[in-house]
Amino acid sequence: MRDGAYVQAVNGARLDLAAGECLALVGESGCGKSVLASALLGLLPGNAETAGSAFLGALDLLAADERTLARTVRGRRVGLVPQSPAAHLTPVRTVRSQLEETVRELNGVRRGPRLRAAAEEAAERAAFPIGHLDRHPHELSGGLAQRAATALALVGDAPLLLADEPTTGLDRDLVERTVDELRRHIGSERALLLITHDLAAAERIADRVAVMYASRIVELADAADFFGSPGPRHPYARGLLDALPEREFTPIPGMPPELGALPAGCAFAARCDRATGICGTRPALTDGVACHHPATVPLEAPRA
Repeated sequence: MRDGAYVQAVNGARLDLAAGECLALVGESGCGKSVLASALLGLLPGNAETAGSAFLGALDLLAADERTLARTVRGRRVGLVPQSPAAHLTPVRTVRSQLEETVRELNGVRRGPRLRAAAEEAAERAAFPIGHLDRHPHELSGGLAQRAATALALVGDAPLLLADEPTTGLDRDLVERTVDELRRHIGSERALLLITHDLAAAERIADRVAVMYASRIVELADAADFFGSPGPRHPYARGLLDALPEREFTPIPGMPPELGALPAGCAFAARCDRATGICGTRPALTDGVACHHPATVPLEAPRA
């Protein structure tokens, strides 16, 4: 709720994620991606309301109480790489002390050289420089703070890793190194939900892609089909790829609607050159796309 009015930040989202898989959730800022991640971990503000189910094994995350989430879910069953690492790092403690505390709590390594070595190993996994471990968060650049938060998220080897914009503030080399490490986290019993608007990072590691627009999932596709041929089927998803510099570099016209004032029909219709009268009714997600006029022509390959 905002200013006394309800805002549908996430509406009707239906996703599945199997062990061994990376699902990339992509879309413009403000479409609801990070709200979805916060809901799964019980981190929404107190005036937020949730409905539905989100099962991790037999546990419904949306129905779990705070005690269960704090003691058995966060860090142990679900690891979070936060969008704003400065808000998740304790400002008065060094990165080393926070890593050692997390290793001690999640992995049972209590003290001495083993604890120190385990903390340094966790830092190396996230490309965090050992020489900066004894610094406080305010002494770190945005990119280093992001890598510190990634290191903390990887400690527990949680079955599900939620990475919310994990490449913010990183140069391209570190983007690739970071997402490759996140991909290595996936195993026979582990999965990754990558929330990003870095489509190059998603293309590098994702198995499937979910596109969110104005609180709703508008397309679900295999990554190979989405980034290759035939390409996305929803006009908005095609617009995202066409806006990339290595493709047509053509921005999507207009602006997304406010989540507190969504239209009754297709939320993308006002920006879409395919829109007709039927778009005044809301399309269902059918065969992986929520559109009355999905694309059928293969997308052109990126320019060399």
